[in-house]
Amino acid sequence: MPFEIVRNDITNMQVDAIVNTANPRPVIGSGTDSAIHRAAGPALLRSRREIGDIMPGHAAATPAFGLSAKYVLHTVSPAWVDGDHGEMVLLRQAYDAALHLAEEKKCKSVAFPLMAAGSYGFPKDKALSVAMQAFTDFLMTSEMMVYLVVFNSEAYSLSGGLFADVKSYIDENYVAEKSAWEYPRGYDRRGNYRERRNRDEVFDGASYSIADDETLHFQKAVQAAPNLNSVGKKLSDMLNDTDETFTEALLRLLNERGGKDSEVYHQACISRQLFNKIINDRYYQPKKNTVVQLAVGLELDMQQTQELLGKAGYILTRSSKSDLVVQYFISHKRYSMIAIDMALADANLPTICKY
Repeated sequence: MPFEIVRNDITNMQVDAIVNTANPRPVIGSGTDSAIHRAAGPALLRSRREIGDIMPGHAAATPAFGLSAKYVLHTVSPAWVDGDHGEMVLLRQAYDAALHLAEEKKCKSVAFPLMAAGSYGFPKDKALSVAMQAFTDFLMTSEMMVYLVVFNSEAYSLSGGLFADVKSYIDENYVAEKSAWEYPRGYDRRGNYRERRNRDEVFDGASYSIADDETLHFQKAVQAAPNLNSVGKKLSDMLNDTDETFTEALLRLLNERGGKDSEVYHQACISRQLFNKIINDRYYQPKKNTVVQLAVGLELDMQQTQELLGKAGYILTRSSKSDLVVQYFISHKRYSMIAIDMALADANLPTICKY
């Protein structure tokens, strides 16, 4: 399920197709429509006039002319009235029409604005909810790269309250400081000894550094590690006795789940190529985000997620707001990487689905 939220001007996107929130009549409207016509040049309007009127919920394609794309997909959104005039259904139809048209044109990538949330007056939470579901449904069966493009930092406050429950969860669970026992005096979060620096924190008299989202519990690992001299084992013997690798654990979980592997990697927002690379390499070392994505694709509970992360040397902590967003969705059994990414973007945190 390739998906990414980017902060950019949509006219600068280098994709196969750019979606334009078009006026129903063959005239230049405001906002995104105006910006796309300005960047593409006057030939775009001439081509648009050849199409004629476009009904709300429908889409039509023209060449992209001066844009760094092959096509402009002119899609007409409904204007918001009060929510009782079929606006949500028509907006979903507009997204579906653009996505299917991109598929007909054999596009490998498409860039969307958040449709209807500007001059058409849609409440942002409702506009985002429709976009999120449309992308999720489409990408469960498609490998097309879909971008949701927001223009500036203000636009990252996308939701209009859609993720208020996520923010509340972060506020209630975020712990800025780590317990002193996690970082013994003189050691940093990577387990390296050093003198205390200005950026180190002090907690109950012990020196330690605030953990990032790839914290390993150093002291616990040291305490748990065997003493090679006392145990007397050869290194080769110890390597033979190691627990299952990350890939072996993943294959076991896939077997327990049953069903098609494609359902997992689509839901995980992972390409088929990356998925095949992982499962065919017993000693593959994934990035933390990749493990999180696979946990979502497998629909693991929190304990299973932490165990799978542990196989790769990671853990979800309460000292990372990004981790807390992931924990919220997994603990509430909301297994959508697109929803997770939108919640991260709404909190101005780095998103996950990229490749």
